[in-house]
Amino acid sequence: MIAYVKGTVEDIAEDNAVIDVGGIGYNVRISADTAARLPGIGENAKLYTYTSVREDAVQLYGFMSKNDLDIFRKCITVSGIGPKGALSILSVLDADSLRFAIMSGDAKSITKAPGIGARTAERLILELKDKIKIDDTLIEQEIQSGRAVSAVKADTPQKQEAMEALVSLGYGNAEAVKAVNSIEGIEAMDSGAVLKAALKKMF
Repeated sequence: MIAYVKGTVEDIAEDNAVIDVGGIGYNVRISADTAARLPGIGENAKLYTYTSVREDAVQLYGFMSKNDLDIFRKCITVSGIGPKGALSILSVLDADSLRFAIMSGDAKSITKAPGIGARTAERLILELKDKIKIDDTLIEQEIQSGRAVSAVKADTPQKQEAMEALVSLGYGNAEAVKAVNSIEGIEAMDSGAVLKAALKKMF
């Protein structure tokens, strides 16, 4: 319905922002992460939005990037997770961290979100793990553009990309090399599968 709102930030709370667009103030539900990343009051901002329509309310949910909006949309397709639950998850994990948590089966990190229990986190992982790809992440975009750390070296492209992604996530070079080299059957795997397997060994 509304692709984005662009205007002046009038107010910011932990879960809500008011954006003045041509003299009309839009209440937009936001995550704590988005609240922290918004510019100050009186400055211009653009939020990509999802419109939730219910019998008793129409609510806008806003995100700083299409990347954030995309993972939010995926989350709300999971049974038992509505817009409020998805926003709660994105308040404790940014979009890329959530993707990697799903890829690695890290339910513990997802349950840090208020109102999200172990069963819900496991269902989220189960239903989305095949829909999340390394290509979706900002880290992969950095690798493709040559901005990622390239201190680690590997003998195959899929190993190299997986190691660079791990280093970009904050793991040390030695940890990345050890995790990737401990994976069996790596020759038949693509970089996304290698990264998933390496992340599982990290937890």
